Amino acid sequence: MKREEQLDILKMDLQLMTDIQDEYLRKLLELSEEEIRREGIKLDDSVESGMVQVHYAAWLFRKRAANVNETGMPRFLRYELNKRLMSQVMGGKKNDI
Repeated sequence: MKREEQLDILKMDLQLMTDIQDEYLRKLLELSEEEIRREGIKLDDSVESGMVQVHYAAWLFRKRAANVNETGMPRFLRYELNKRLMSQVMGGKKNDI
């Protein structure tokens, strides 16, 4: 998935209709990729990898504005990351877990 596609989907997820924050959102997408790779997860050009990055970037955006007690990673995102990591570690194919 190309970065501009990810940006468009991220903006839809966050319900942003202008281009004012595009540069910031691009940086969040880059940061999400780095953070995901730091966890040992391999990313590729698939839709699945692209969407994990979008979800992670959306969480980073929302957590900045959230109450201090509500900044934990959402369960669905942790599940997505764990599923990808376990699949890669176990040598499985998509949806093996």
